[in-house]
Amino acid sequence: MRLFAAVLPPEGVIRELAAEVAALQKLPGAEGLRWTGRPGWHFTLAFYGEVDDDLVPDLSARLERAAHRMSPFPLALRGGGQFGHGRALWTGAEGDLESLRLLADRSDAAARKAGVRMGEHRRYKAHLTVARSREAVAVPVRPYVEALAPFTSSTWTVTDLYLVRSNLPRSGVPGEQPRYEAVGRWPLGAARRTGSEGSDAECGGA
Repeated sequence: MRLFAAVLPPEGVIRELAAEVAALQKLPGAEGLRWTGRPGWHFTLAFYGEVDDDLVPDLSARLERAAHRMSPFPLALRGGGQFGHGRALWTGAEGDLESLRLLADRSDAAARKAGVRMGEHRRYKAHLTVARSREAVAVPVRPYVEALAPFTSSTWTVTDLYLVRSNLPRSGVPGEQPRYEAVGRWPLGAARRTGSEGSDAECGGA
C-alpha cells in the first residue's frame, strides 16, 4: 500500500485555509493550476511510497514509539512558497518547527529501521501543497505566493501522528484526486493506545 506519515490540521484551520484558497482561485490564471482538495491538506512528514503489507506492523510499532517520545507542540499555517519554479504552490508553517522537524526525522528513521526502502534523507521543509501545475510547463505562481504571504492561520496543538494511505485515482476522469485514509493514529507523549485507532477513517484534514 502507498503510505506516508503526516500531521493533519484541525477542521477550523482547514476552513481558514479554504477561504484563503478560494481567494487565490479568483486570481488570473488560476485555471492553469490543479488545486489540491481539502482531504489532501496535510503536512507530510515522511513519504514511504509502496510498502509491503508485511512491513506495516513493524512500521506502525516504530511510529507509535516515535510519537510517544514527543510532546504535543503548537503549529500554525503561515505564508506561502513554491517548488520547481511553479510546479507546486504551498503554504508553510510557524510555531515549534524544531519539534515538527524532529517528528519528521523520527518518522523517516522508523521506516528505515522497519525495512522500508527510502530515498536519500533530506532536511525537512514544512509545507502543505495547495496547487500544482496542470501542464508540463510550470505556471508562474509568484502572484499566488505574494497573495499568501500575509496569511497566518489560528494556532493549534499537534497531538497526534498519523499513518496515511494514499489511494491513487483509477477512473481516468480528468481532475480526479487521490483518496486518503488514516490507517494509524498515535498520540504524542501519551499513554499507550492501539495503533489501529482511526483505521480506515477518511482523511478530511481533521
